[in-house]
Amino acid sequence: MTHAAHRDALAHLRRADPVIARLIDRIELVPPGPRTDGTHLGAIVRAIVFQQLSGKAAGAIHRRFEALYGGRAPTADELLATADETLRAVGLSRAKTVYLKDLAARAVAGSLPVEQLHELDDHAVLETLTSVKGVGRWTAQMFLLFRLGRPDVLPDLDLGVRKAIQLAYGLRRLPTPKEVLARGAAWSPFASVATWYLWRSLELDPPVPTRNPRGRPRPARRKRAGTPARTNAASRRTPSRKVR
Repeated sequence: MTHAAHRDALAHLRRADPVIARLIDRIELVPPGPRTDGTHLGAIVRAIVFQQLSGKAAGAIHRRFEALYGGRAPTADELLATADETLRAVGLSRAKTVYLKDLAARAVAGSLPVEQLHELDDHAVLETLTSVKGVGRWTAQMFLLFRLGRPDVLPDLDLGVRKAIQLAYGLRRLPTPKEVLARGAAWSPFASVATWYLWRSLELDPPVPTRNPRGRPRPARRKRAGTPARTNAASRRTPSRKVR
């Protein structure tokens, strides 16, 4: 994102949402640009390897995986020609081995135009990538955000985004993906920038002040002296009269 585009994004988000505006003021950093090194195929492979693993564990497996190809991401032909047992030996699960082989097979056959994905619009990229085994909506959105640098991506399934919204807006529970999209409609066409600030807000210390949806601080609850912490349903019932 250019300096001018970032300036326009911040101006829009400040006008559209005072909560996001407060996050921008507190964080005072600029979102990084997309990762342009390597290939699109390599970026998708990395996303699959990192699924459902901690960053440290996934990074170790990914390094061992790329070591099979001289320390770089393989081509589709190279990946397809690699024995499943070799991939399993570097720490890949059986399922991820299947996913990577399906990705490589589609790329070799030409049904998945991997290195032309940047030519497609966001919706087409999502549809194309989610047709691959093991590539879900979240993984495709991460590709749009970090590989292609698309400006209007809101990963509604992402737990970090949902948690950040809960804290920033003082919600009692995690918002559902549908609620994330509804709240984030005002951020368009710069939802990617809002997403980045939400992620960074989780690193703030002290945490973002808890506020209710109307913007006022939510007062702390006080427990009355002698009042039980919780009343069960049975104790609220009107006692029945004793039959004599």
